[in-house]
Amino acid sequence: MNILHVSTALTWRGGEQQIAYLIEELERKKNVHQWVLCAKHSEMNRYCIKKNITHFALKKVFSFNLYFSYQLKQICQKHTIDIVHLHDAHAHNFAVLAADIFRNKTKCILSRRVDFPIRNNWYSHYKYKHSCIKKIVCVSQAIEKIVAKTIGKTEKLTHIYSGIDVTKFNKKRNINTLKTTFQIPEHHILIGNVAALAEHKDYFTFIDTAKILLEKGISATFLMIGEGSERLALTQYIQEKSISKRVIMTGFRNDIVEILPELDVFLFTSKTEGLGTSVIDALSAGVSIVTTDAGGITEIVAHEKTALIANVGNSEQLAIHVFRLLKDKNLQKEMVKNGKKRAIFFAKENMAQQNLEIYKSCILNN
Repeated sequence: MNILHVSTALTWRGGEQQIAYLIEELERKKNVHQWVLCAKHSEMNRYCIKKNITHFALKKVFSFNLYFSYQLKQICQKHTIDIVHLHDAHAHNFAVLAADIFRNKTKCILSRRVDFPIRNNWYSHYKYKHSCIKKIVCVSQAIEKIVAKTIGKTEKLTHIYSGIDVTKFNKKRNINTLKTTFQIPEHHILIGNVAALAEHKDYFTFIDTAKILLEKGISATFLMIGEGSERLALTQYIQEKSISKRVIMTGFRNDIVEILPELDVFLFTSKTEGLGTSVIDALSAGVSIVTTDAGGITEIVAHEKTALIANVGNSEQLAIHVFRLLKDKNLQKEMVKNGKKRAIFFAKENMAQQNLEIYKSCILNN
């Protein structure tokens, strides 16, 4: 089986990590050969070089890049590709162009990881219903429903949950990185989120929740672990709330495995979310979770069993949940125990095997 993964993103976020997990797991399978087509100078390009993965890096100009589409068709022909796995919206565009203009006949699988509504116009209908797209694999049932609202319920639609490395938090660590690095008082509770500083992650609600908790006298430091376009606006908002000394923006960290278990509470405040792999990581790391009910999050956790769940944007409710967790140690221990068991369901091995079954079924069904 010959698989071509197409990823056009320049940065590295959750979707790119899922591609990496998928490639790594499929490499263990017999008779599965993989190539990657990505944007030149992208993080995926660097990843492929580092991991010695056979890949093609092309300059990405815009979303309707005919050269990229032509090269996609050429790679499919040269390497007798059985399945093209499209991992983002631009890759989807390029595959449709390759089929329509350059007569590429290779079957395509499309991954849909975001829960933004699909534009309800002729082109969106056209490209999602295009004959070259054999399956649309959503990362949650929530996304599957969103896609179905635009293109209708179809046999093309299915879902496969994102995966994580459930073994990465097994090694016990006690290095106190966060408190040492950021000079946090030893007696402070650590409440944090791991997410890009992006609009849909709604860190403004995170800050509002921190403000409420601090006004009630909680001895805590709040950590916003990530980087992104909202940094300036969030910095200003923290200053407006007069809590600059108790909220730390750590920037991007590549040591999440070490620092995530140091948190006492994982406070996840997204207003839209495809699935929420950071929440799965928190389950696996044994961290107590308070989260919103955005997107596919409620497919990961259950209220009072593996997390405490609030409505999107409801900082008052989130603050109440944090207080409850900190006071009720028995509830905290029970949810952590249940969470570790739940995380195993999302093992990357399961995700890769389910994708492989999709590939096989599409190859067999002409």
